[in-house]
Amino acid sequence: MKFLIIPLLLSFPLIAAAHETESHYDRVHLSANAQTQVENDTVIAALYAQEEGSDAAQQADLVNQRIDEAIKLIKQHDTIKVQTGSYSTTPVYKNNKITGWRVRQAIRLESTDMALMSDLLGQLQKTLAVQQISYAVSPELKNRTDDTLISEALEVFEQRAKKITGQLNRKNYKIVDIKVSTSVNHYPRRSYEAMPMASKVAAPAIESGEQTLAVTVSGQIEME
Repeated sequence: MKFLIIPLLLSFPLIAAAHETESHYDRVHLSANAQTQVENDTVIAALYAQEEGSDAAQQADLVNQRIDEAIKLIKQHDTIKVQTGSYSTTPVYKNNKITGWRVRQAIRLESTDMALMSDLLGQLQKTLAVQQISYAVSPELKNRTDDTLISEALEVFEQRAKKITGQLNRKNYKIVDIKVSTSVNHYPRRSYEAMPMASKVAAPAIESGEQTLAVTVSGQIEME
Protein backbone atom coordinates (compact mmCIF):
# COMPACT_ATOMS: atom_id res chain seq x y z
CA MET A 1 0.00 0.00 0.00
CA LYS A 2 2.87 2.37 0.69
CA PHE A 3 4.09 2.05 -2.89
CA LEU A 4 0.61 2.89 -4.18
CA ILE A 5 0.09 5.89 -1.92
CA ILE A 6 3.32 7.66 -2.82
CA PRO A 7 2.62 7.98 -6.58
CA LEU A 8 -0.93 9.15 -5.87
CA LEU A 9 0.30 11.85 -3.52
CA LEU A 10 2.89 12.93 -6.00
CA SER A 11 0.27 13.23 -8.73
CA PHE A 12 -1.72 15.99 -7.01
CA PRO A 13 0.92 18.72 -7.40
CA LEU A 14 1.33 17.70 -11.02
CA ILE A 15 -2.42 18.07 -11.67
CA ALA A 16 -2.52 21.40 -9.85
CA ALA A 17 0.46 22.64 -11.81
CA ALA A 18 -1.21 21.60 -15.04
CA HIS A 19 -4.31 23.65 -14.16
CA GLU A 20 -2.20 26.64 -13.18
CA THR A 21 -0.36 26.62 -16.49
CA GLU A 22 -3.46 25.88 -18.58
CA SER A 23 -3.91 28.52 -21.27
CA HIS A 24 -7.17 29.73 -22.72
CA TYR A 25 -7.32 30.56 -26.41
CA ASP A 26 -9.84 32.13 -28.75
CA ARG A 27 -11.69 34.19 -26.18
CA VAL A 28 -13.69 37.18 -27.34
CA HIS A 29 -15.19 40.05 -25.35
CA LEU A 30 -18.49 41.45 -26.63
CA SER A 31 -21.47 43.46 -25.46
CA ALA A 32 -25.08 44.13 -26.43
CA ASN A 33 -27.50 46.92 -25.55
CA ALA A 34 -31.25 47.44 -25.41
CA GLN A 35 -33.09 50.61 -24.47
CA THR A 36 -36.52 52.20 -24.54
CA GLN A 37 -38.32 55.43 -23.66
CA VAL A 38 -40.58 55.18 -20.62
CA GLU A 39 -42.98 57.83 -19.40
CA ASN A 40 -42.30 58.94 -15.84
CA ASP A 41 -45.11 57.71 -13.62
CA THR A 42 -43.98 59.30 -10.35
CA VAL A 43 -43.90 62.96 -9.31
CA ILE A 44 -41.79 64.16 -6.38
CA ALA A 45 -42.27 67.59 -4.83
CA ALA A 46 -40.25 69.44 -2.21
CA LEU A 47 -42.03 72.19 -0.25
CA TYR A 48 -41.13 74.24 2.79
CA ALA A 49 -42.50 76.60 5.42
CA GLN A 50 -40.39 79.58 6.44
CA GLU A 51 -40.84 82.37 8.98
CA GLU A 52 -38.58 85.23 9.98
CA GLY A 53 -38.75 87.49 13.05
CA SER A 54 -37.08 88.63 16.24
CA ASP A 55 -38.44 85.79 18.40
CA ALA A 56 -37.02 82.40 17.34
CA ALA A 57 -39.51 80.41 19.43
CA GLN A 58 -42.47 82.27 17.97
CA GLN A 59 -41.27 81.72 14.40
CA ALA A 60 -40.64 78.04 15.12
CA ASP A 61 -44.18 77.69 16.45
CA LEU A 62 -45.61 79.25 13.27
CA VAL A 63 -43.54 76.94 11.05
CA ASN A 64 -44.54 73.89 13.10
CA GLN A 65 -48.22 74.75 12.81
CA ARG A 66 -48.06 75.16 9.03
CA ILE A 67 -46.17 71.91 8.54
CA ASP A 68 -48.56 70.02 10.85
CA GLU A 69 -51.59 71.34 8.95
CA ALA A 70 -50.01 70.40 5.63
CA ILE A 71 -49.25 66.85 6.79
CA LYS A 72 -52.83 66.39 8.02
CA LEU A 73 -54.12 67.46 4.61
CA ILE A 74 -51.70 65.19 2.75
CA LYS A 75 -52.49 62.15 4.90
CA GLN A 76 -56.11 62.31 3.77
CA HIS A 77 -54.85 60.77 0.51
CA ASP A 78 -53.43 57.24 0.73
CA THR A 79 -51.77 57.48 -2.68
CA ILE A 80 -49.41 60.26 -1.58
CA LYS A 81 -46.33 59.58 0.54
CA VAL A 82 -45.06 62.38 2.77
CA GLN A 83 -41.79 62.74 4.64
CA THR A 84 -40.51 65.63 6.75
CA GLY A 85 -37.15 67.02 5.72
CA SER A 86 -34.52 69.37 7.09
CA TYR A 87 -35.30 71.80 9.92
CA SER A 88 -33.13 74.85 10.44
CA THR A 89 -32.97 77.96 12.61
CA THR A 90 -30.46 80.54 11.37
CA PRO A 91 -29.66 84.07 12.53
CA VAL A 92 -30.50 87.12 10.41
CA TYR A 93 -27.79 89.81 10.45
CA LYS A 94 -27.83 93.53 9.89
CA ASN A 95 -24.66 95.60 10.28
CA ASN A 96 -22.92 92.52 11.69
CA LYS A 97 -25.51 92.17 14.45
CA ILE A 98 -28.21 89.56 14.89
CA THR A 99 -31.55 91.24 14.31
CA GLY A 100 -33.75 88.18 14.03
CA TRP A 101 -34.14 84.51 13.24
CA ARG A 102 -35.16 82.54 10.18
CA VAL A 103 -36.86 79.21 10.81
CA ARG A 104 -37.48 76.74 8.01
CA GLN A 105 -38.69 73.17 7.60
CA ALA A 106 -39.10 71.13 4.42
CA ILE A 107 -41.37 68.24 3.47
CA ARG A 108 -41.20 65.80 0.57
CA LEU A 109 -44.20 64.40 -1.32
CA GLU A 110 -44.23 61.47 -3.74
CA SER A 111 -47.07 59.96 -5.75
CA THR A 112 -47.96 58.19 -8.97
CA ASP A 113 -51.29 60.06 -9.07
CA MET A 114 -50.29 63.07 -11.17
CA ALA A 115 -53.71 64.75 -11.20
CA LEU A 116 -54.17 64.48 -7.44
CA MET A 117 -50.64 65.73 -6.79
CA SER A 118 -51.18 68.78 -8.98
CA ASP A 119 -54.42 69.63 -7.19
CA LEU A 120 -52.90 69.07 -3.75
CA LEU A 121 -49.87 71.23 -4.52
CA GLY A 122 -52.23 74.05 -5.45
CA GLN A 123 -53.84 73.75 -2.00
CA LEU A 124 -50.53 73.48 -0.15
CA GLN A 125 -49.14 76.60 -1.84
CA LYS A 126 -51.55 78.68 0.23
CA THR A 127 -49.28 78.11 3.24
CA LEU A 128 -46.11 76.51 1.85
CA ALA A 129 -43.67 77.32 -0.92
CA VAL A 130 -42.78 74.83 -3.64
CA GLN A 131 -39.02 74.48 -3.92
CA GLN A 132 -38.74 71.77 -6.55
CA ILE A 133 -40.73 69.28 -8.60
CA SER A 134 -39.03 66.29 -10.20
CA TYR A 135 -40.14 63.14 -11.98
CA ALA A 136 -39.10 59.50 -11.84
CA VAL A 137 -39.95 55.99 -12.94
CA SER A 138 -41.45 53.92 -10.13
CA PRO A 139 -39.51 50.81 -9.00
CA GLU A 140 -42.34 48.57 -10.21
CA LEU A 141 -42.33 50.03 -13.73
CA LYS A 142 -38.54 50.03 -13.87
CA ASN A 143 -38.33 46.36 -12.85
CA ARG A 144 -40.89 45.31 -15.47
CA THR A 145 -39.12 47.33 -18.17
CA ASP A 146 -35.68 46.08 -17.14
CA ASP A 147 -36.85 42.45 -17.39
CA THR A 148 -37.99 43.04 -20.97
CA LEU A 149 -34.78 44.87 -21.90
CA ILE A 150 -32.61 42.15 -20.35
CA SER A 151 -34.29 39.53 -22.54
CA GLU A 152 -33.76 41.69 -25.63
CA ALA A 153 -30.11 42.41 -24.80
CA LEU A 154 -29.37 38.74 -24.09
CA GLU A 155 -30.89 37.79 -27.43
CA VAL A 156 -28.64 40.29 -29.21
CA PHE A 157 -25.63 39.03 -27.22
CA GLU A 158 -26.37 35.46 -28.31
CA GLN A 159 -26.81 36.50 -31.95
CA ARG A 160 -23.47 38.30 -31.94
CA ALA A 161 -21.72 35.38 -30.25
CA LYS A 162 -23.05 32.99 -32.92
CA LYS A 163 -22.11 35.39 -35.71
CA ILE A 164 -18.54 35.80 -34.46
CA THR A 165 -18.14 32.05 -33.94
CA GLY A 166 -19.46 31.26 -37.42
CA GLN A 167 -17.42 33.88 -39.25
CA LEU A 168 -14.25 32.60 -37.59
CA ASN A 169 -15.09 29.06 -38.72
CA ARG A 170 -15.54 27.68 -35.22
CA LYS A 171 -18.09 25.01 -34.36
CA ASN A 172 -19.38 26.27 -31.05
CA TYR A 173 -18.79 28.61 -28.14
CA LYS A 174 -19.32 28.72 -24.41
CA ILE A 175 -19.88 31.73 -22.19
CA VAL A 176 -16.97 32.28 -19.81
CA ASP A 177 -18.49 35.20 -17.93
CA ILE A 178 -21.36 37.61 -18.38
CA LYS A 179 -22.50 40.83 -16.70
CA VAL A 180 -25.84 42.64 -16.86
CA SER A 181 -26.11 46.32 -15.92
CA THR A 182 -29.01 48.78 -16.03
CA SER A 183 -29.09 52.56 -16.28
CA VAL A 184 -31.56 55.43 -16.42
CA ASN A 185 -31.22 58.95 -17.79
CA HIS A 186 -33.01 61.19 -15.31
CA TYR A 187 -35.49 63.81 -16.40
CA PRO A 188 -34.41 67.38 -15.48
CA ARG A 189 -35.86 68.78 -12.29
CA ARG A 190 -37.98 71.91 -12.21
CA SER A 191 -37.09 74.42 -9.50
CA TYR A 192 -39.24 77.27 -8.24
CA GLU A 193 -38.35 80.62 -6.76
CA ALA A 194 -39.85 81.28 -3.35
CA MET A 195 -43.06 83.30 -3.63
CA PRO A 196 -45.38 84.96 -1.12
CA MET A 197 -48.21 82.85 0.22
CA ALA A 198 -51.60 83.58 -1.36
CA SER A 199 -55.19 82.70 -0.51
CA LYS A 200 -55.73 81.36 -4.03
CA VAL A 201 -53.02 79.61 -6.00
CA ALA A 202 -53.43 77.90 -9.36
CA ALA A 203 -52.31 74.28 -9.35
CA PRO A 204 -48.87 73.88 -10.94
CA ALA A 205 -48.75 72.24 -14.36
CA ILE A 206 -47.32 68.74 -14.19
CA GLU A 207 -45.78 67.30 -17.36
CA SER A 208 -43.93 64.15 -16.39
CA GLY A 209 -41.95 63.65 -19.61
CA GLU A 210 -39.94 60.52 -20.39
CA GLN A 211 -36.76 58.78 -19.36
CA THR A 212 -34.51 56.40 -21.23
CA LEU A 213 -34.06 53.02 -19.56
CA ALA A 214 -31.18 50.95 -20.85
CA VAL A 215 -29.62 47.54 -20.25
CA THR A 216 -26.12 46.46 -21.23
CA VAL A 217 -25.03 42.83 -21.37
CA SER A 218 -21.28 42.33 -21.58
CA GLY A 219 -19.22 39.20 -21.32
CA GLN A 220 -16.60 36.86 -22.68
CA ILE A 221 -17.03 33.77 -24.82
CA GLU A 222 -14.56 31.01 -25.63
CA MET A 223 -14.80 29.48 -29.09
CA GLU A 224 -14.28 25.78 -29.63
